[in-house]
Amino acid sequence: MLFFRLFLVLTIAIPLRAQVDPQNIQIARDQWGVPHIFAPTDAEVAYGLAWASAEDDFLTMQKQLLPAKGLMGQVFGKQGAQLDVIVHLLGARKTTRERYTTDLSPDFRKILEAYADGLNAYAARHPKEVLHRKLFPVDGQDLIPSYMLGLALLSQIDEPLSEIFSGKIGEEVSQERGSNAAAIAPHKTTTGETFLLANSHQPLEGLYSWYEAHVCSEEGWNMLGANFPGGVSLFLGTNPYLGWAHTVNYPDFTDIYKLKMHPERKLAYRFNGEWLELQPDFYKARIRLLGFLPAGKKQKFYQSKYGITFETPNGFFALRTVANQTIKAPEQWYRMNKARNWDEFRAALDLQGITCTNIVYADREGHIYHLGNGLLPKRDPNYDWSGILPGDTSATLWENDFYPVDQLVQVLDPPSGYVYNCNHTPFRSTAPEDNPDTTAIPPHMGYKRPNDLTNRGARFQALMQQYDQVSYEDFKRIKYDQAYEQPMVAVPWFEPIFHLNPDDYPDIQEQIRLLRDWDRVADANSEAAATAILAYYHLESALKSGQSMLEPGTLPEKELAEALRFAQEHFVEHFGQPTVRLGKLQQHRRGNVSLPMGGGPDVLAAVRSELQKDGRLRPVSGDSYIQFVRYSEEGVQIESINAYGASARPDSPHYTDQMQRFTSQELKPMTLDKEAVLDEALRVYHPE
Repeated sequence: MLFFRLFLVLTIAIPLRAQVDPQNIQIARDQWGVPHIFAPTDAEVAYGLAWASAEDDFLTMQKQLLPAKGLMGQVFGKQGAQLDVIVHLLGARKTTRERYTTDLSPDFRKILEAYADGLNAYAARHPKEVLHRKLFPVDGQDLIPSYMLGLALLSQIDEPLSEIFSGKIGEEVSQERGSNAAAIAPHKTTTGETFLLANSHQPLEGLYSWYEAHVCSEEGWNMLGANFPGGVSLFLGTNPYLGWAHTVNYPDFTDIYKLKMHPERKLAYRFNGEWLELQPDFYKARIRLLGFLPAGKKQKFYQSKYGITFETPNGFFALRTVANQTIKAPEQWYRMNKARNWDEFRAALDLQGITCTNIVYADREGHIYHLGNGLLPKRDPNYDWSGILPGDTSATLWENDFYPVDQLVQVLDPPSGYVYNCNHTPFRSTAPEDNPDTTAIPPHMGYKRPNDLTNRGARFQALMQQYDQVSYEDFKRIKYDQAYEQPMVAVPWFEPIFHLNPDDYPDIQEQIRLLRDWDRVADANSEAAATAILAYYHLESALKSGQSMLEPGTLPEKELAEALRFAQEHFVEHFGQPTVRLGKLQQHRRGNVSLPMGGGPDVLAAVRSELQKDGRLRPVSGDSYIQFVRYSEEGVQIESINAYGASARPDSPHYTDQMQRFTSQELKPMTLDKEAVLDEALRVYHPE
């Protein structure tokens, strides 16, 4: 064991590049443990961000990097190997090698290399924490595939891959994701300030959970916000001039093609009247056996004109996605971090490296903006791009020709004074009179149409229409709203459960009456909310697993009643009574902290929970990192909160110290002011 540790240190202790001197870097930890990184240059700040992030969550950072080197399966077994395979299918490593020096600017490559240096230095000094001896050292190129993988997953590439591998090509798959974002212009606020809300709904911990940080250099990089551990810059938040938020969106980012195969020649497919040969594309997924023995399972894929191609029981299918068409996402986020005004921010958008997710923007000059962002191919309008496409013609093969930003669905400075998105259609991004013109956007661009609406989107619009002007406290109340609109527009198949006749079901009369009288607010003290949410999860699970053979929208009364019966029996079994308050059922938990929590799926104060062995619901996604910003001529005021705390390490005092505020819908004040941070910091040190 001692030899192994020595070998590990010697393997990863690479010399640091001359561009970074750790003694030039200050990491200041505030009372919440949030790192504020100060240094003369952007590269040094990137080094410090890598170090501070590793101090707080080195495990998750390595999980981001392992698939980039095909090592996830060796550490985490079969489930981890799936990410290795997706990175291979995307061609992420090959594309990065080919484009690294041509598509990324020299100054940004310095940022990537400095960040890699910071990670290598931390790994060398903490060898016991390293998950695999071949993971380090990393370089700038090793950081890119994790961005491509993350954007592919945000583009829902896992869903068509699941269809292909399961043989269920063409079946509808649920697409429930979350996030809220809103911006309000000065003439719509009572104080004359610009308001911004960043409220992305991600997993509360692990891969793609939010990590809060502040980066500040003497070269003009001064940004407070959040990224996923392993991000080279911040993905959302604010600098002294402007800020933005992201929400997951659903344009058509991925196309599936069915190839026409030769009746006699194996692996020959027809394309533009000719017969071409599929090229084998092997990948050996190495997974851990018995805890330590790696075993290789060779998987056979193919390459066709359309890209990666699969043999299935239903024939050969190819998959093409926008997520692997560019490596510019990390540089675009960095340029957005450094933008000082609308023109500079708008120029950063033209990089089109962030291939999905809406963008909601605000700045201190009073501009607000919503962009239905995406890298959208210029597709032939003569085909139905919503289904399986013919894979025998170049007419369906889009290549390197995408709609520019100015042709995407967007709203800038609407007269109504606000923009928002809650994962619904971008055609409803502001007041009805200011919404984008649907006739100007052709259907084959792939946007969801105006009837696509979440409960959160409907609720936000209904609340905003109550105000001529919005105060800051009003803005916070809107975000923390826990109500469902009546009727439930986003899940109409669930609405009939509120209209059951209690006389028809004597054994669950109490549950039915609770729901009939419910105000539709998922308050922690509500018994009806606990019943409704548990019944909803039960029905949702049955529909997704195929236990119910009926489509949502056609559920008969007996299935709705059975869901209420399930809830009642669950409460009796685990709590000894037929009804319980939501806050007793739903507990925000980490370590030895367990707190009652309100909210539910698709309310503005969103919570997605999973049942635990003790019968309680534990939140696993939804509200996670929340940031409110106010811009005025005097500067910027910031409040934020994270679901747990700044550290993912159980022995840290910041592992759970934000949980009470989080569940109480309270925020913590934050600042971009270097002097104020250093004056109040509990600890200031260099990476070493």
